[in-house]
Amino acid sequence: MADYQDRPRWNDIFVKRPVIAVVVSLLLLLAGIRAAIDIPVLQFPVIKSSSIQIITPYPGATAESVQGFVTEPIERVANAIPGVDYVESTTTSGESIVTAWMQLNEDSTDALAELSSGLSQIRLELPDGAEDPFIQVSRADSPYASFYLAVRVPQERPLGEVTDIVQRDIVPQLTSVPNVQRVENSGVKPAMRVWLNAWKMAALNVTAHDIKNTLQSNNVIGALGASESATQRITLKTDSTARTADDFRSMIIRAQDGAEIRLGDVARIELGMEEAQMRSRYDQDLVVFLPIYAAPGASEIAVADALYERIDEINKILPADLELIMAFDISNYMRDSLREIVMTLGETILLVGFVVVALMGSFRTALVPLMTIPISLLGAVAAMSVIGFSFNLLTVLAIVLSVGLVVDDAIVVVENVARNLRSGMSRYEAAITSSRRLLGPIMAMTATLAVVYAPIGFLSGLSGVLFREFAFALAVAVLISGFVAMTLSPILSAWVCPDKGHESATTRWVNQRFDTTTEAYARVVDFSLRWRYQLIGAGIFFSLLSAPLYLFSLKELSPVEDQSSLGLVFESAPESSLEETYEGFYQVVQTLEDKPEPSYMWQIVTPAGGFGGQEFVPPDQRDRTVKDMVFEIYQSIKESPIVSAIPFEEASLPSAGRFDVEVVITSSDSSENMLKFARSIVDEAQTSGNFLFVETDIKIDRVEAQFDIDKERLADLGMSLGDLSAQMGLMVSPAYVTRFDERGRAYRVIPMLESEQRDSPAALLDIPIRIPNGELVPFGSLVTLTRSTEPRALTRFQQKDGFKIYGAILPGTTKDQGLSLIEDIAERTLPEGYVLDYLGESRELRSEGNTMTGVLGIATVLVFFVLAVQFNSFRDPLIILLGSIPLALFAALTITFLNFSTINIFSQVGLVTLVGLVTKNAILIVDFANRERMAGVAKFDAIRNGAIARLRPVLMTTGATVLGHFPLVLVTGAGAEARNSIGAVLVFGMLIGTLFTLVILPAVYAVIASNRDMTKDVSVSEPDPQTDNQPAIA
Repeated sequence: MADYQDRPRWNDIFVKRPVIAVVVSLLLLLAGIRAAIDIPVLQFPVIKSSSIQIITPYPGATAESVQGFVTEPIERVANAIPGVDYVESTTTSGESIVTAWMQLNEDSTDALAELSSGLSQIRLELPDGAEDPFIQVSRADSPYASFYLAVRVPQERPLGEVTDIVQRDIVPQLTSVPNVQRVENSGVKPAMRVWLNAWKMAALNVTAHDIKNTLQSNNVIGALGASESATQRITLKTDSTARTADDFRSMIIRAQDGAEIRLGDVARIELGMEEAQMRSRYDQDLVVFLPIYAAPGASEIAVADALYERIDEINKILPADLELIMAFDISNYMRDSLREIVMTLGETILLVGFVVVALMGSFRTALVPLMTIPISLLGAVAAMSVIGFSFNLLTVLAIVLSVGLVVDDAIVVVENVARNLRSGMSRYEAAITSSRRLLGPIMAMTATLAVVYAPIGFLSGLSGVLFREFAFALAVAVLISGFVAMTLSPILSAWVCPDKGHESATTRWVNQRFDTTTEAYARVVDFSLRWRYQLIGAGIFFSLLSAPLYLFSLKELSPVEDQSSLGLVFESAPESSLEETYEGFYQVVQTLEDKPEPSYMWQIVTPAGGFGGQEFVPPDQRDRTVKDMVFEIYQSIKESPIVSAIPFEEASLPSAGRFDVEVVITSSDSSENMLKFARSIVDEAQTSGNFLFVETDIKIDRVEAQFDIDKERLADLGMSLGDLSAQMGLMVSPAYVTRFDERGRAYRVIPMLESEQRDSPAALLDIPIRIPNGELVPFGSLVTLTRSTEPRALTRFQQKDGFKIYGAILPGTTKDQGLSLIEDIAERTLPEGYVLDYLGESRELRSEGNTMTGVLGIATVLVFFVLAVQFNSFRDPLIILLGSIPLALFAALTITFLNFSTINIFSQVGLVTLVGLVTKNAILIVDFANRERMAGVAKFDAIRNGAIARLRPVLMTTGATVLGHFPLVLVTGAGAEARNSIGAVLVFGMLIGTLFTLVILPAVYAVIASNRDMTKDVSVSEPDPQTDNQPAIA
């Protein structure tokens, strides 16, 4: 009866007609090369989600008024948008900011349509002084602009003039760059400033209403229509718009007794800037920033290259004293990361080649598994391109990981072919026999490793969205490598492996070393079978230790990468002016400039503080990581006399927040009580020694002047509240009353009192107010000035009042530990009615921190089912899993327990991969043992023969995997932390796990495997060897 395992298989055709295998492989190579040229290069996979920010200015209004009349109606609309995860708002004096955070994979287009409709419906609810809400959309995968260009403002040019030049001459050219979605202008727009003199107005009997009416009625668009005859049509217009400061000065307010009172008689008029309380700085220079957003899915490196070319073109036409520069380029970090990954890829290929050469003793033999690498990787790239995926930091990492995975099947084939040739088979016989006998094991190994990534593709949260492309790239590369091993590798191995008696001296020496190792391992297998119950008991003990190792390992969502940058949040005193805060920024930058590592610093300055970023020289040009510098930087700038600065490291994955720990606590309690509890939590957390800093956004220290109106006196004078508010609002509020045309662009006209007449609340008491009988009375005769202390900003979460707690952790503390500490303190501190929720990365950590743990369990179950189908048994998969996975996980978790890594999303992907890898070794051994038993060998002898026969391919595949992934453990530079995490788990888990498998698996098989006669499973169908066409290699 013919051997069961030598019966014809579907892949025989690739041995009989090897050209087919070669052509298919070449097609995969060519498709991959073509796809690699066109595939977009991004920082992260495209995430179809976003946040929608609704900003509504309400000039001159208090925070309480803005919240009640503006924020709350808009919150109702935002909460009604389909697909919203949560809504938060921040209200300050004169401005409402409502942010709706969308759920992942929710299309913002539909949300924007719903939002626009809702805002139009509530527009009549908003007060007259509130401006129209404007909407900003931020993508989840790129919440900030990818590039920041800057134009320095010369001292001799006004900021408004430079802003106008930027808008006219630069923005249109940048917008036309391919794949640029939008360009913003952070400058301050020009405006016609009408600086009123209250005393001149009183002397000339001019009221605030007169000013407003004059500006609006003397500055209109004169569209008269057209003059038309039988032969021509001519458009008619009038010169009724004011364009220059002289035009506004000459406007007639009133003609009286033959004299004309003009606007210039009561006001100083100049072309200035809007009252925007924001400035941009680059190092110590005042600049205008141009944030540039790349289109979704566009290659950011290609966009950057196009922008550099366009910058050179623009600088040729700008005035000599202006220059456009690239202040921030996100592609620099991507280029550094990709460069490091490509170097790691090269090192990995060299190490894998070294392992194969060393363990086979032949350079020619090593070509077979090495040729699998480009075919599998480029085939995966072609599949990614067809699906619409991109090259990004995660998919490129998957490509590097796959190098150590795709050679395994080919190594098993080439080792088997070489063994067949040493036994005296012809080249054709060696190829066809290996092809047939290894078809089942290779299919099982390939399916096992590919299927472990399937659960990742079905995750719904951020982890699933980010790692879907990662898992797809790995799975496809593995599947292609299995296909190549079943089709091309047998015939290539037969071509390059020496037949019996023609081995080189090196090959014979290596074979002798393996024979010696095999003899030693045979004694280990005998020991395992003899003491099988004791070894299984020890294995159970170590496997159970995995639970405490996992529980006591440090946990975080993702490791913080050294991105050569540091974020900074600034806060100034509540009563600070823009000029004073600007000076505070100058001092902070001066402090940081004295350090050797900083490269440049950008800042956005507002009276209340602002934010910025400190960029550093590349990692290879400094001795310390950014993490090591955070504490020193914080200590050097926290004592700044004008502004306090808080540094934070940017999250390594797309995140909605800025800080390591962010929670929000809602309550219906008073602001004073909320402040008391917030300070209690902050103080206890700060004294714990785990945080660099902890802060809260609730601060009741803003001095507010309130004018209490004497309503009875106002009634006696016959004056309405609206009339009084309108007069004072026009003179004090920065609201505009009309627009004027400046070379084809509309800018605002803003009347206000001269600064010296409104430099304090008390100064306003002397401002004359016109009452209905025509007389002038001081504003102070109608009101009483009182002062109160109010919150700086009003925070709401899901339409409930609240406050935020945020902080940065010290090295040695994970974000999970910091968040757990805040949770514990809050639980002990807060009374009933206070509810804690999460923001930013803390929200992702709590919702998805253990997601991959579930994936690990599902992957193990899927592997079991795949093996059950392959082996037609439930007992054999159980043997394979119990004999390999538990102790491999124990070894990997020991690494995290000893703080060589943390339990994070990358190390958990490593654990999932480890499940598939160690299972492959067990499959080889169990499959051989089963085939031995089908041939009539006893169970104990069968597992002994299987373990010994498969020792060499197991050691070779393990060596390739361990050394192939070892560069990930040692790599430094951009993106190194993620690669370190996944590399440490794979290398040490695979190395120690394989040793455990070789010792434990024979004992598990001996105890669990069925004792039935397996010779009955052999098919009696016997192939006719004469039907095999003998190709050229016979």
